[in-house]
Amino acid sequence: MQEVAGIWQAVLGEIELTVSRGNFVTWFKNTHLLDYTPERAIIGVPNIFIKQQLERKYTDLLRDMLGKNGVAPAEIRFDIYSSPSTKSRRTSDDTVVLSAPSTSSKKSENKQSGVAHNYRQGLNNRYTFDTFIVGGSNELAYAACQAIAQKPGEKYNPLFLYGGVGIGKTHLIQAVGNEILKNNPSAHVVYLSTEQFVQEFLDAIRFKKNTDFAGYYRSADVLIIDDIQFIAGKEKTQEEFFHTFNALHQANKQIIISSDKPPRDIPTLEERLRSRFAWGMSIDMQTPDFETRCAIVQSKAQAHGLKLESDVVEFLANLVHSNIRELEGVLNQLLAYCEMRNLSPDIHVAEALFSGSANRPKHITAKQILEHTARYYSLDLEDIMSPKRDKEIVVPRQVAMHLLRSELKLSFPKIARECGRKDHTTAIHAVDKISKELAVDPQLRQQVVELKGRLYA
Repeated sequence: MQEVAGIWQAVLGEIELTVSRGNFVTWFKNTHLLDYTPERAIIGVPNIFIKQQLERKYTDLLRDMLGKNGVAPAEIRFDIYSSPSTKSRRTSDDTVVLSAPSTSSKKSENKQSGVAHNYRQGLNNRYTFDTFIVGGSNELAYAACQAIAQKPGEKYNPLFLYGGVGIGKTHLIQAVGNEILKNNPSAHVVYLSTEQFVQEFLDAIRFKKNTDFAGYYRSADVLIIDDIQFIAGKEKTQEEFFHTFNALHQANKQIIISSDKPPRDIPTLEERLRSRFAWGMSIDMQTPDFETRCAIVQSKAQAHGLKLESDVVEFLANLVHSNIRELEGVLNQLLAYCEMRNLSPDIHVAEALFSGSANRPKHITAKQILEHTARYYSLDLEDIMSPKRDKEIVVPRQVAMHLLRSELKLSFPKIARECGRKDHTTAIHAVDKISKELAVDPQLRQQVVELKGRLYA
């Protein structure tokens, strides 16, 4: 079982870097690999909602990630499974309600409600102020969050944090919730991603439980919602969130929101929501500076029981400039490599392991990749971004998606958005297709090599 658990942790680590944070927490976080043989892999899931979603959208992704970790079953099966750390019960309408140890709410989860809140995972108790590294890029956000934790609803309401991927927004907003619960265990703190809010709202409409849905969220003492940018374009959901926001704000309940962009830049966001998001305090969380990245590396290493030499810490901090999650991934890769080979994680091992990326410039952007790709194939950038399906446009577009993935490590939803696509499965297909063709098509391989040369010239 230990081997099975280790394989699944490695798979989840890969998936967390592949899908959005909201998708990972919603659909993958509480899954387990129960057993595997060459014929079948059995994945345990907490409820029917996750089972259906994984079967419909993520079977191929799971198959690929299992394959990368040495498991290649002919079939993947999903079984509803309650782990030992998760107690399950059934309500009178046979809806499974899971009560996990890390769930934020200490009050009833609306037991009479037909709307299942069970696939919202709640706060992660690892995200605290003590484990958050403060630097010049985030000190204002940190101070505001600490002030809110002491007196929720009295100042900075709403608090709107925005910034790029992997800079600590999720950690910080969950730290507020955990601190509030530490000070007041009876507080009704609700944390969820916008994607989960949308899904629950759709379920409420489907099962005619709109009143239960509204009552649950409007009874919160603190509402923390992550990645609000995904509410863009969803008119009915925006209307429901507008009324929820008004009810909570009028009752002096705390609202905390995160986004990858400021309210003014969220497309198709209703003006009345845009206005309300600006009522309190909006804070731009910047990418971490060099000193902060060094502190993060040391802190993460100490969590593993290790103290790295300063030259190793600085080397790793220079490898990744903008994404804390990716920085932690680089550290984990080094530690795993040394553990497997019984080596000490010194500068020589780090340089040998990351020599390919250590000398690479870090100034390449997604826009530059798209522009260089279009220019290389004698196209306009508008062609790459357009819905056109001509072969002379489709292949360059797929190459651009492959480069966005290989060079910038962007998530598939982010790649899709950069290329003007709504569905991230298009990006998954493109990256997978180009990766396979590079192994057998020398002409395409030469094109990609030349294109990378131009990118880093």
